[in-house]
Amino acid sequence: MSGPEPPSETSGPDAPTWPTQSTYSNLGEVRAQLLPSKACHPRTPGRPPTDSEPMPPPLPKKTLARTQSLPTHRARSFSPAPAGQPRRPFLGSHSVDESQAGNNRPWASRLPVEPHFHLLNSPLGLAWHDLHCPKAMHTMLEARQLEGLHTVHARLQARLLGGHPGPCQPGHGFRLLDSSPCVESGDALYYRLVRVGGEAWHMLAAKVPKPGAEEPHPWGLELQASLAPHFNLQGLCGLVPEGALPNMPWRGPVVLVAEVPERTVTQWLSEVGRRPRPAEFPWVVAQLLLQLSSALEHLEAQGAALMELRPENLLLAAPRGCAATGPPRLLLADFGRVHPRRLGPPGAHAQQLSHLLRVLLGPAAPPATPLASGLETLAAQLARSRPSAAQTRAALQTLLWGPGPELHRQGAPLGPWLRVGRALLVLHLAERAAAGVVPGLEDWLCCEYLAGATEASLGHALALLWD
Repeated sequence: MSGPEPPSETSGPDAPTWPTQSTYSNLGEVRAQLLPSKACHPRTPGRPPTDSEPMPPPLPKKTLARTQSLPTHRARSFSPAPAGQPRRPFLGSHSVDESQAGNNRPWASRLPVEPHFHLLNSPLGLAWHDLHCPKAMHTMLEARQLEGLHTVHARLQARLLGGHPGPCQPGHGFRLLDSSPCVESGDALYYRLVRVGGEAWHMLAAKVPKPGAEEPHPWGLELQASLAPHFNLQGLCGLVPEGALPNMPWRGPVVLVAEVPERTVTQWLSEVGRRPRPAEFPWVVAQLLLQLSSALEHLEAQGAALMELRPENLLLAAPRGCAATGPPRLLLADFGRVHPRRLGPPGAHAQQLSHLLRVLLGPAAPPATPLASGLETLAAQLARSRPSAAQTRAALQTLLWGPGPELHRQGAPLGPWLRVGRALLVLHLAERAAAGVVPGLEDWLCCEYLAGATEASLGHALALLWD
């Protein structure tokens, strides 16, 4: 490798002569230049070479393969530049022989990996000749849309349910954040505190029973302690030992809960009632009732039922990682009134849900929106048909995201509507992501609906609402 040519003009005697642009060189040539020359006889210091001494044979010429020069990610080193010229960073480089591009060199991991998104090289078996078959194309696209919704739903669920504090362990320390409760429910006071263990800490809430509160049913409390984490069921983390906190505003050990509540449904209704109800109020009511139906569905699957559904014991909390403008997270906390469910019709909670829905909607002026009208219809159907919590949840999903009653009255096929709905949801999520909008609780609930819905479940929900 020859050195750079000196500049034709210099600005002074001390002007630098090195190049100012990035240098990319062949690694083989660099190694050849750096090899020391071998003499036949050792030279004595200070002794000039003479013509009688044989000269070392020339190195054999080496034919080098064509190379690709890849910049490395070393830290930039700046060289002086001639006066009046901007400095340019000198980037190191690796010259990679094409024949060795797949070897196991240390820098091989820096090569760009193959992207996970494929267009036609599909694991579903789509080939070039399938482009002439619309049915094969539609099948592939529908499967990819459904797969994408399942992926988005799983990732959002991991974020919303992530960071669960887990049970208390020996050696955990506690620190009370407030001397007064953050929320007062019908049966308990909630105090914010921090649990510290090693380098990890979690903000939890101490659930302190109110003096004179009704004795809770032990079966329901045992069930609560045995349940896996659920988004709409209050989770337990153990007990705050007596004497673990100085100047505790309670006596004796109390239960620790994983989610810190912000208010109860009763308090929320009181706050909403002080001002004119916004147009999106029925939308929030429907999503709160949807979450409550999910919690009751989980109880029914465990052979349990809530004997008395009281708004003052339904807690609202901010979901993790979501904007404050979205719907709150609803938590069923009243396990002291959970009993084994008696055998009989599936709608153990239908009457209570109907009453609660009418309370949430308030004394009604005529419904101003299709959703408000649909919620009034659902309240009547809950009292009349006594559906299960799972059927109620499916009806609420249909009211929120479709299909509407017109499709049911016309007898239109539900499969195409479901496929179009999934495609539009994927586009909606992509547009929001491109705009930098963080997906929220409503996105997760909608993904859960369209990813799990079938033509049969849509038909049953529409029949419950509009038959």
